[in-house]
Amino acid sequence: MLKIENVKVYDLRESIIACRNAMRLAPPEYTEEEFGKSMERAVKLANTPNGSGHQTFLSGIRVSFDLTYPNYISPELQRYHWIDIVCSSSKMHRLAMMDMDACFNKYVTEESIAQMKSLSEKYNAKPSYANFMRLLSNCPQGIELFMRVSTNYLQLRSIYAQRCNHKLKEDWGEFCRFIENLPYAQELICGNTGTTR
Repeated sequence: MLKIENVKVYDLRESIIACRNAMRLAPPEYTEEEFGKSMERAVKLANTPNGSGHQTFLSGIRVSFDLTYPNYISPELQRYHWIDIVCSSSKMHRLAMMDMDACFNKYVTEESIAQMKSLSEKYNAKPSYANFMRLLSNCPQGIELFMRVSTNYLQLRSIYAQRCNHKLKEDWGEFCRFIENLPYAQELICGNTGTTR
């Protein structure tokens, strides 16, 4: 199932301080005092209506992490414009070498795993295009892959609003818990999204 590790948050303080730039006459100083003054404004701006343009400072708070995920999450995750996949594992290059007893989530049936073992053995014994395509085409969506991802607080705000009550509650629920535990997430991401968990 979905797992998130090695989380890094960048430019949080700087972006919060920058949220007041529209009202400044000179560039800010990035001090603790300035951060304290800016936080109240940041919370107010973050919780304005989506599309108002006031939340743009959230795009400067970048987040990177390692994501282990079932293949069926890929199309849903890739619909978000600011989810950058830094690099990912590859079924194309590694499927025939994967440990078929360990690479699937708990919902993949024993029959499917047995079929994948058989198809993998056939391909490894005789590596042809047809054998590879049978292996790839019959791979269950529950195969677990991994990637390094980069995004930002503004995009995570959209994801949280759209996915916190999603049908795939184990996977998206874990993703939303990850979001909820980011620095200042309650104030800047989760608050006033019109969602409840």
